[in-house]
Order: sequence, then structure tokens, then C-alpha cells
Amino acid sequence: MDPSLYKDFKTSRGLNYHYLAVPPLQDKPYLLFLHGFPSTSYDWRHQVAYFKDLGYGLIVPDMLGYGGTSIPTDVELYRKSLISRDLVELLDAEGVDKQCIVIGHDWGSGITSRLADLYEDRFIAFALLAVGYSPPRPVFDLEKLLEYTKKVAGYELFGYWKFFSAPDAPELIEKNFDSFFSILYPEDPSLWITDMAPTGTLRAWIESGRTTAVGSWITEEERKIHSGELRKGGLTGPTCWYKVTTSGIQSDDDKDIPVRSPAVSKPVFFGATRRDAICLPKLQTPATTHACSNVTVREFDSGHWVQLERKDEVNKELGSWLASL
Repeated sequence: MDPSLYKDFKTSRGLNYHYLAVPPLQDKPYLLFLHGFPSTSYDWRHQVAYFKDLGYGLIVPDMLGYGGTSIPTDVELYRKSLISRDLVELLDAEGVDKQCIVIGHDWGSGITSRLADLYEDRFIAFALLAVGYSPPRPVFDLEKLLEYTKKVAGYELFGYWKFFSAPDAPELIEKNFDSFFSILYPEDPSLWITDMAPTGTLRAWIESGRTTAVGSWITEEERKIHSGELRKGGLTGPTCWYKVTTSGIQSDDDKDIPVRSPAVSKPVFFGATRRDAICLPKLQTPATTHACSNVTVREFDSGHWVQLERKDEVNKELGSWLASL
């Protein structure tokens, strides 16, 4: 990622966003890429190179809590409606008005969903990778969610949220960073079934300092860059993305989000990840197709990090879908 392409913008609530900005060629629209946990704008390096060459405009921020963007530790600041407003202000500052497609992955998909809920008219379309459309949840009960997912999947899907929400999680991760990185980006995605998703297993993995082979789709140089960015900013900010949900703050935020049917009328692309042990297509795809009236679904033979693991396929499928718009 070319450092000369980055800018900084201060939002109305005083937070700095560090972001890559590339103007479009001719009449091409902008693509707003939103990463998840634990990442930075660097997660989109393969997409930036591909779509820049095609002439698309690009806005690729380090999300709140990461990289060169502000890293507050006040969980209240991570409400999805507030982050969505930050991004709309950033687009306004860049003069991007209604000629933009949002593309999100992981927690970035959650913000993509909220942008669709609150600012659908501002955008041409929305793309979601791994994580499908996430509706407002004025009531959120993690224990009930774990019970439900164990019933339908055979194991808890989100038990690791408890660890990331714990006060000592950032310190433990920073102390055993190689252990953390290897289980978050494993060559064998099935390890998430036994050593990440169920309650207590991720804590046990990191406390013991266990490691596994990192995905071959991340080079050693890329791993150094990624790890350096995360370790520089620490993990307290990034884990706020979990704390805002498990604390009930996000549920309070969601009470003011209008519930619509369909939730999204504009075109939606959903890239399902077939070997993702947490974001299961059998749960994500039906929920997305039910909520969105104009959905294109593509399945990738990939774990969670599809934009890295299957970069060429993702670029091709996203490019075809964008051209169809």
C-alpha cells in the first residue's frame, strides 16, 4: 500500500481517520472498503491494486481503533451508528456523493449493514464478505446466541467474544502475540471449531502460547507489516468492537435504527466462505437473502479471510458484479 496515497480526516466528534484515497478515472464510481478484526486497511492490498488498475476510485480507511486512525478506549465511541456517521463525513470531505459502493468484511460487514440501514440513498450498492447482512438487535443475549448456535452447528460459534471482551485480553494477546496471530490466521481453518469458537478455548490457546502454521496466503513480509501495525497500536482499541456488543451498548444504539422490510433494496453482493468455521454460509446466506431484495450470492472455497486467501477469485467476482451495476 503506497503511503503517499494516504490522507487524514478529523470527524465532527474529534476522531482522526487515516485512509487511502485514489480518485476515479472517467465516470467510474468510488469503492469504500471496510476491514474487520484484527486488521487495517492493509487487508485490502490485493483489491486496491486490482480495482485501482480498473479505474475505480478508492476510499480505504483504517477503521476506528486501528493503524493511523484514532484508537480510543472508550467503548461508547464504537457504536455502529457513530462509526457510520464518521464514514459519511469522510466521504463528504472527499466530495463523494451517491457514487459509491461499500465493500465490507468481518466487522466491516457490520458497518456496511448499518450504512445500508441509515444511509442507503447515499450509495449505489453494498458488498459483504464472510459476514452477511447484520440487522439491528435492540436485544442481544450472548448466552442465548451460544445456545442456539451449538444447537444448529454442533458447537458454540461465538464463545471467543467473551475472551475478547475480558479486561485482560489485550495484555494477554500482546504478551503472546504470535500465538494470537497464528490462530486468527491459520492454515487449517477447522482449528476454529476446536480452539477458537467454543467458550474458553481461545483463552486457553493464547495463555499456553500455542501456535500453528499461518495461512500460506500471507507471506512472511506481509505478516511482519500486519503484525507491526497491530502491535504498534495495541489491542485495547480493536477489542472494543466486541465489548460494545457484549456490554449492551450496541443494543442500546440499535434501538434507534429503523427496521425495514426489505432491509436493503439496493443491490447487494454476498461472498460466502465455505470453509469458515464461524461465519457459516448455511446461517449467513439465508439471513442475507431474506433481508435484502436484490442479492447476488457467490460461494468461495475459503476460510474467513477470503479477500486474502482467494484474492483473484474475489476480485474477479466483485469486478463482474460491479460491472453489472
